[in-house]
Amino acid sequence: MRNIKLTIEYDGKDFNGWQKQPNKLNIQGEIERAIFLVTGEQVELIASGRTDAGVHALRQIANFKTNSNIPIEKFPVAINSKLKKSIRVQQAEEVEERFHARYNCKRKTYCYVINNTQQGSAIFRNLEYFFPLPLNVEKMKKAISYFVGEHDFKAFKASGTSSKTSVRTIYEAEILQKEGRIIIKLTGNGFLYNMVRIIAGTLLEVGLEKIEPEKIPEIIKQGDRKQAGKTLPPQGLYLCQVEYEQ
Repeated sequence: MRNIKLTIEYDGKDFNGWQKQPNKLNIQGEIERAIFLVTGEQVELIASGRTDAGVHALRQIANFKTNSNIPIEKFPVAINSKLKKSIRVQQAEEVEERFHARYNCKRKTYCYVINNTQQGSAIFRNLEYFFPLPLNVEKMKKAISYFVGEHDFKAFKASGTSSKTSVRTIYEAEILQKEGRIIIKLTGNGFLYNMVRIIAGTLLEVGLEKIEPEKIPEIIKQGDRKQAGKTLPPQGLYLCQVEYEQ
């Protein structure tokens, strides 16, 4: 039995998220179907984590077990030939039997893209969040620094989160600016349901000067969802990087 690790890129616009569910188009189900057409085997594809409806990935990691003897370098082309163009397997690697895409994951990086130009983009409208009002980016940069460290992110999770604890560690947090776009980048050991989109919404309020940067530690400490900003739409969110221990 071989253990195959896939690096996957997808445009989440047309999908109801990663997770397999009946009668709804999803990324896991589409890739499992493609693997079945290639290998003749029903496999379970395990991802580093689930992305929600409309969320994209530049580098999702997943693995599956197979008895197929297809050469490893042929897997991406073979699987991609059975997939929609909005999902691409970029790389396949044969890994040791105990590798688990979810349980062995140590760090993830998410990016949220805000188009802060006056007119927005026709081409990228489904790949970013358009917000034309002026934003104080320097205040946003100051505010994001308060998220670094181990905190209880109770105020930044959506209702219905099944996680046992809302304590997470953010290792790196920064805001980048490029060609009229504001990119919110967070690296952590895990993220709660809608956590990045709520943090992005809170930083947007900071940019609008409705929340002062210095208020962020208090919002974290109070743990009250109502004090944080709104949940920004999914099309601006990307899973950018997944890291494992070497």
